[in-house]
Amino acid sequence: MNLFADIRHLVTETLEAMMADGALPQGLSLDNVTVEPPRDAAHGDMATNAAMVLAKPAGMKPRDIASLLAEKLGADDRITSAEVAGPGFLNLRLAPGVWQEVIRAVLATGTDFGRASLGSGKKVNVEYVSANPTGPLHVGHTRGAVFGDALASLLDFAGFDVTREYYINDGGAQVDVLARSVYLRYQEAHGQEVAFPDGTYPGDYLIPVGQALKDKVGDAYLDKGEQFWLEDIRNFATDAMMDLIRADLKALGVEMDVFYSEKSLYGTGRIEAAIDDLRGRGLIYEGVLEPPKGKKPEDWEPREQTLFRSTEHGDDVDRPVMKSDGSWTYFAPDIAYHYDKVSRGFDALIDIFGADHGGYVKRMKAAVSALSGGTVPLDIKLTQLVKLFKNGEPFKMSKRAGTFVTLRDVVDQVGPDVTRFVMLTRKNDAMLDFDFDKVLEQSRENPVFYVQYAHARVASILNKAKEAGIDVADGTLEAADLGLLAHPAELAMAARLAEWPRLVETAARSNEPHRIAFYLYDVASDFHSLYHLGRSDDTLRAVQEGDAATSQAKIALAQAAAIVISAGLGILGVTPAQEMR
Repeated sequence: MNLFADIRHLVTETLEAMMADGALPQGLSLDNVTVEPPRDAAHGDMATNAAMVLAKPAGMKPRDIASLLAEKLGADDRITSAEVAGPGFLNLRLAPGVWQEVIRAVLATGTDFGRASLGSGKKVNVEYVSANPTGPLHVGHTRGAVFGDALASLLDFAGFDVTREYYINDGGAQVDVLARSVYLRYQEAHGQEVAFPDGTYPGDYLIPVGQALKDKVGDAYLDKGEQFWLEDIRNFATDAMMDLIRADLKALGVEMDVFYSEKSLYGTGRIEAAIDDLRGRGLIYEGVLEPPKGKKPEDWEPREQTLFRSTEHGDDVDRPVMKSDGSWTYFAPDIAYHYDKVSRGFDALIDIFGADHGGYVKRMKAAVSALSGGTVPLDIKLTQLVKLFKNGEPFKMSKRAGTFVTLRDVVDQVGPDVTRFVMLTRKNDAMLDFDFDKVLEQSRENPVFYVQYAHARVASILNKAKEAGIDVADGTLEAADLGLLAHPAELAMAARLAEWPRLVETAARSNEPHRIAFYLYDVASDFHSLYHLGRSDDTLRAVQEGDAATSQAKIALAQAAAIVISAGLGILGVTPAQEMR
């Protein structure tokens, strides 16, 4: 049940009837007609822009269209009033029975309430985390991991066929640096004194890797040049780091469908195939780029390179794919990787990058547009930095990691549920302050606690009802006399729940899972307000002594709120609390 979609259908059906009987010109497009919550809740339950968007093509005044539409809509039993506002907006008020049936729909559908068919089974690839396999995941990766995982779950809930993918950056020079760093730990495991030169990885996390390498090969690599061990240790170290990364992700509740190796693109003809595809489209040429902005002419060495005409697909400048020495640029394997995604038949691609990848957005979008002939959209979401605080001070680096705070540091401090929810309390491209003390506070200012407390309170109400001998079985609550719910606060709670299906579709269309967290806070706020009203007004208490029917109606509303909270938390990857400790 999507009440907003149902009322929009009523509006468009009425407009079509008005066109048929000559009240409106025939053939008007209704695609831009919307039904949404009004900006001010005092104005009504829903508002439609129909008169505003149809006025110009119809050659009529907006208020005239709105007045005609209001008269027609007023004949529907679901509409108690339709009032023209401002230049021609139409505010609608719905009958209490409409909201009461929303509660019944939630109870009947369970946590599938709000599940949408928006995606129609379209295949979407969501790539996220994709950290270099050179160490444990840090707090920046944590935000990207949570955002990507929640987005994937949101799209799945909205009806898309989602693949979660991790791109292993194991083809660059940083993996050689990792191998040399592990070799130093390997020497250390043999009792040798070592020093870590600048640019190597000194974190303690490589100590067990060096020991494991010693256990595997003994002293076979000692006192040998790296030509004898570099490739073997590179593979060994990469596997060890990916095991560590998988364990970190699991601790956060993240599981990938695909791990795709950058190294698999080299020496296999895949990069060449992607570039040849672009060349066949007339998008590869030999040329010399203009000097970068801010460079003095004497600092610039013009040289011929193999270039991609990315400007033909929205980029600012054309991009090199091959250096003058014949080696690939960093951009070339990225093109090949996305060529592979397009070839796998995805209908849409989403990449989650850190904020430092902002300069990469246009070139990647240009590449995918070119490779797919403009048929596969690529949305790139950038996740901003996270600032960590504890005891009012910035949280210091992890000794284990050497230079940064790890994902495990965060999860070990507050747990995966709190970590995930807090990471979604800001839009992905906004900075996020993560205060270890505040996220564990039991107050309204802590959204994690506030939402979880609402769910736990419902569990407490159910237990209290059972102790009072009131039947609160699912079937009983679904069949309750919901007409007994008439207080404005109760109807407002039901109206909030009615927004859930629309909210899911809105969040999925914009690829913004933070909207789910915001909405859940609003649901919790409405529920807590209603609960507190019951302390001063006995008639609003969920459990009414000696009145099972009224109790069941009120508990049905509370249970519906818990169901929607549970569904939303499920999308965010957070386990609903049954009790607060």
